[in-house]
Amino acid sequence: MANGLDILLVEDNADLGETIIAYLEAHGHRVHYAADGEAGLRDALYRDFDVILLDLSLPCRDGLDLCAELRKRAFRRVPVMMLTARDTLDDKLAGFAHGADDYLVKPFSLAELLARISALGQRRQLNQPYVLSIGPLRIDRQARTVTRDGEALHLSPVLWNIMLTLAERAPNPVSRDELTLQIWGEDPPTSDALRAHIHLLRQVVDRPFGIALIETVHGVGFRLKAPE
Repeated sequence: MANGLDILLVEDNADLGETIIAYLEAHGHRVHYAADGEAGLRDALYRDFDVILLDLSLPCRDGLDLCAELRKRAFRRVPVMMLTARDTLDDKLAGFAHGADDYLVKPFSLAELLARISALGQRRQLNQPYVLSIGPLRIDRQARTVTRDGEALHLSPVLWNIMLTLAERAPNPVSRDELTLQIWGEDPPTSDALRAHIHLLRQVVDRPFGIALIETVHGVGFRLKAPE
């Protein structure tokens, strides 16, 4: 795809993982790697990916269990392709029953993997509108623009990412830990970075308009809520 996809690869075979990453990145995609099931589930829940590639025989948490847990807990449905040596019909049916969108048996052609990833990425985009509307807010994911009551809001890249994360979850709250991990990964700039950026976001989104859309959910985090 023209702009590439953000892909999560959950695979405990480091050599295979390196081969897949090198091939996909050579074709313009961005790949994040997790080597066990617990790390894979955490990344899948708290970071934003277009496609997840999931081995089944994983340390810490089996891939089938990971996929089922992801389907129960995730706020959005991200396409999951299972990559595994389990090749019987019952294995494949179990994969789909646990929430897989595609199933590719090892060993596989990297070219076929690439083609299937592209198809899954397009499927996700077809199911999501480019523009999210939350009360007076319009968030255009394709143009990366935000307006309120028709007035353009100028956001830095970090503020845009926070806004998009809140908008995609709205009206559900997003925890502080989830926001921090989503925006900065596991190495945020300071302990107060999120609070400072939420303050800046409120200065742009809420303060000029007199009605707050960004709410603090005490003990949890933050959410976007349209005025009643």
